[in-house]
Amino acid sequence: QVQLVESGGGLVQPGGSLRLSCAASGITFSLCDMAWYRQAPGKQRELVATITTGGSTNYVDSVKDRFTISRDNAKKTVYLQMNTLKSDDTAIYYCKPMPSAYRNYWGQGTQVTVSS
Repeated sequence: QVQLVESGGGLVQPGGSLRLSCAASGITFSLCDMAWYRQAPGKQRELVATITTGGSTNYVDSVKDRFTISRDNAKKTVYLQMNTLKSDDTAIYYCKPMPSAYRNYWGQGTQVTVSS
């Protein structure tokens, strides 16, 4: 059974940092490109960052140079290091395997709130 468990969210002041983690099970993690999405209140879910099996990364323009996606295949975990956080980063963050076979699987997400 596919499980995606996100953690690491919380309340942080503008300019602060958080590191999100997502533990995956029920998938062949090392063979999956992985992604982080986020959904802010009243907005559609947005693709934030991706990482391939080979470690290549891509980011939405709004988080470039502030966020870093990484992965640990041995731990079946994908991370999102978020620095210089802004109020616009407030959202629920989700990880997701990118292969289409997993298109319907989502974790519960982790809430990130950036506020003074």
